[in-house]
Amino acid sequence: MNDALSVVGQLRDLASEPQNREAIVQDQGCLPGLVLFLDVQDEDVLFAALQTLRYLAEQPRNIPIMSNELGMMVSLENLTERAGLSGEVLSLAKEVHGILSAPVIRTPERERRKKPQFFINATNKKAKSVTLHIQGLDSTDQRGLCEEALLKVKGVISFTFQMATKRCTVRIRADLTTESLASAIAETKVLSAKQVVKNEAGEEILLALKPSGVEVQKNSVLPDYLPEEEEEEESPEKDLGRAVSRPAAQQDGSGSWINAAASFLSKNFYW
Repeated sequence: MNDALSVVGQLRDLASEPQNREAIVQDQGCLPGLVLFLDVQDEDVLFAALQTLRYLAEQPRNIPIMSNELGMMVSLENLTERAGLSGEVLSLAKEVHGILSAPVIRTPERERRKKPQFFINATNKKAKSVTLHIQGLDSTDQRGLCEEALLKVKGVISFTFQMATKRCTVRIRADLTTESLASAIAETKVLSAKQVVKNEAGEEILLALKPSGVEVQKNSVLPDYLPEEEEEEESPEKDLGRAVSRPAAQQDGSGSWINAAASFLSKNFYW
């Protein structure tokens, strides 16, 4: 399931950006792939798939297409009734099912999905920023604990704190998952993290993260920082008040991770 988790995790990261959501839903392979991910037993894959769907549902015009996707509602309903799921997965499954079950004007299945491949020729940025709300960040002692935890994570470039709001904006390599940060912070035993994101209306919401079971690569020494000119070039935005970075695609001749994702989905889920 490592390949599946990597694919759905990357798709979730793209779905966290409002400007990407319509393209994801219109793609021919992404929604069917997410439906199939909902039927796996691995809870990490399930949770990431549900997070992706929750992001996509923030855009109201996506909801009819999502709810009409073959197998979507059945798989979500089955999840809400599956025994043995953790509370986090079960709660998120019920939330997504509830959003997609709300009365909407239905559209034909896969309507307007014209793009044969999602973000073809897109390439990942070398770095991205995420904002975390850290429960327990009440004093300089807790801040020190959080700093130590983040410095140990391989792939962390820099971070800044907003103590008044209990937030930390972290600059990380594009291939580092947000769950890795949450897992490192949870290891302090006194702090926990949720991701701060913005919905379609521009309102900030807290997204639950699942740190348990996430393997965190640790630094043996302090992490290398990106050169200032590279950092500036790759920076998706300068406003740290903004909840999430924009790892927007830039056109490039080389293939991107999404090409591998499409290949993975086709190879494993289509016949």
